[in-house]
Amino acid sequence: MGERIPHWLDKQASLNPQRTAIETSDGRNISFSELREKSRRMAGELMKNGVKQDDHIALIASNSTLYTVFIHAVSYVGAVAVLLNTRLTAAEITYQLTDAHVSHLFSDDHHVPVAAESVTEMNLEVHRLEHLKMEKGVPHELQTDLDLDDVYTMMYTSGTTGNPKAVMHTYGNHWHSAVASALNLGTGEKDKWLNCLPLFHVGGFSILMKSVVYGMPVMLFEKFDACKVHEAVMEKGVTHVSVVTVMLQRLIEMLDDGTYPDDFRCMLLGGGPVPEVLLEKASVKGIPVFQTYGMTETSSQIATLSPEFAFSKLGSAGKALSSAHLYIDCNERGEVGEIIVRGPMVSKGYYNREKRENAYLRTGDLGFEDEDGFLFVVDRVKDVIISGGENIYPAEVESVLSSMPGVREAGVAGRPDEHWGEVPAAYIVTEDGSSLTDEEVLNWCRKRLAKYKCPKEVHWIDELPRNASNKLLRRDLSSCLKQGGDE
Repeated sequence: MGERIPHWLDKQASLNPQRTAIETSDGRNISFSELREKSRRMAGELMKNGVKQDDHIALIASNSTLYTVFIHAVSYVGAVAVLLNTRLTAAEITYQLTDAHVSHLFSDDHHVPVAAESVTEMNLEVHRLEHLKMEKGVPHELQTDLDLDDVYTMMYTSGTTGNPKAVMHTYGNHWHSAVASALNLGTGEKDKWLNCLPLFHVGGFSILMKSVVYGMPVMLFEKFDACKVHEAVMEKGVTHVSVVTVMLQRLIEMLDDGTYPDDFRCMLLGGGPVPEVLLEKASVKGIPVFQTYGMTETSSQIATLSPEFAFSKLGSAGKALSSAHLYIDCNERGEVGEIIVRGPMVSKGYYNREKRENAYLRTGDLGFEDEDGFLFVVDRVKDVIISGGENIYPAEVESVLSSMPGVREAGVAGRPDEHWGEVPAAYIVTEDGSSLTDEEVLNWCRKRLAKYKCPKEVHWIDELPRNASNKLLRRDLSSCLKQGGDE
């Protein structure tokens, strides 16, 4: 057994019973005491449906208060929540249910059809979240303490190299992630964090953990809506928003010539390297963008730019959080190498896979540290284009393309080449009304990039392929052409 702490929702319901825990986009509030009561009732209902301590139970559902209630109910039972991506096909869900040894599958009404299809050849019943009765009175067997070494959640990696793997997060991983973030960004009495990221993704889920550890209200959106997020920041007292690049771009457009209220203090930006031109636009408008670096395996962020360097270290993901270590696998400072991390928020490994031999995690991401020790994330190892022996980082080329007037978004991926092995190809989404040509794009790049880094071809597409958390899927760029692009 590991270190034990009082159940964090019990603790907040005791310390701040009437404080808002969850606020929805339509103005409904749930206090910590109400959230505790609902979660304990749902825990009782889960147990009536046969869920036992240590069972792996899966959930496929959109963001909602019911999702939040379910998450805490699982912790009262002592089961493990396997959180499924709502964009998965039935076949992909079947794989994950089997791989994670899931004993029960729960779904909201909207996702019942795909959930039902996924279990057609399995001995599993689909339980509807909305049909759980939530009656008064709960069993006495509910957990009152949390063992920080116990596994609480499992989330699957994207599976870009081989089959997806279930990252096991302990209560301690989530606890230390929330505490480390607070030590970096600080906490305030008026803090309210808006979450529009999917809760099955560690970036969205971590905000629920911050809420229950800090006693902080979360404004929960089902999905990102630029107009609604803008309104919430401007009029509803939101102080923090977690976003990825494409979301920040939309919000800057919404802000136009305006400014955010003085109380707004954090636009936490994750999801990989960001076009420099976008950060410069945010800086000009005084938007406090704090770039962050993390992954599913690190329970969200493990390095974040601190507030005092928000504008002086533009483009940096900051330094490792207080309880974390971060190293670059290179010979000297300033050199690009693989990012290696260690810390109490780092998962011990993947379910049903060989155990990692030591505490260090090789992330598969490339980065470097500047002369002051600030991290700059360059790209994913697997996305690097090796052309004639030279490394080309797609994010660098994308940043140049995104700075071009008339370009809304850009993605870059390698394509096979008989002479060079690989060469970069650009996939561009234009602004409405823009009429750019291939030659204009190539000339723009030639003036700003070494010759070998310049795209060898340009494709015009309607939208970039992204996953549920809006991260660019470079591996899918070429398939956009087959679905109605320019070829």
